[in-house]
Amino acid sequence: MIKKLLVGIVAMGFIGCAESQTVVLEGKVSVKGSFHHYLNIKDIKSNKSYQIQNAEKFDLMKKQNQILKVEVKLIKEATGPGSPAVVEVLQIQ
Repeated sequence: MIKKLLVGIVAMGFIGCAESQTVVLEGKVSVKGSFHHYLNIKDIKSNKSYQIQNAEKFDLMKKQNQILKVEVKLIKEATGPGSPAVVEVLQIQ
């Protein structure tokens, strides 16, 4: 009985950790990259850059060089200085 309870608690912990993180970013939207271009937002507070995965959904290409406040979901962590974290925009605030 205790063994089943422990397995259940551990399973719930993994499910909780697997949920994606949502963050609000405020920063300038711009196109980055030399060979592979992507839309980028540079957060004012943390000074970190994030690659936007679904820019066409919100027509963000037309909002280049504007400062936006967006709610995003973290898709992939940054892997190095040339590879920023990848986010998906949920809404523009």
